[in-house]
Amino acid sequence: MRVVWAPIALDRVEEVARYIVQDRPRAAAKWIDGLFNSVRQLADFPESGRVVPEVGRPEVRELIYGQYRVIYRLEAKRISILTVRHQRRRWTGFESSEE
Repeated sequence: MRVVWAPIALDRVEEVARYIVQDRPRAAAKWIDGLFNSVRQLADFPESGRVVPEVGRPEVRELIYGQYRVIYRLEAKRISILTVRHQRRRWTGFESSEE
């Protein structure tokens, strides 16, 4: 399956990386590489993430990477990465740049 990133998901990755790089530039690069490697595995194992508890629908799943949730949707021929959020933040299914 093909993995496609929503623009807001990429924005979230950039925000987290900018935060990490302030104190630990190498850690930020390592975090980004690890995150993308973990997500890449979804192409072969699309159901490896758990169902998002707040949603409860089998096609909306999440992959946990460190303290972050990569929320994605299984579709017929692709996996859509919807967002990346800290584990402590509940997901309502809506994203905005004001969050």
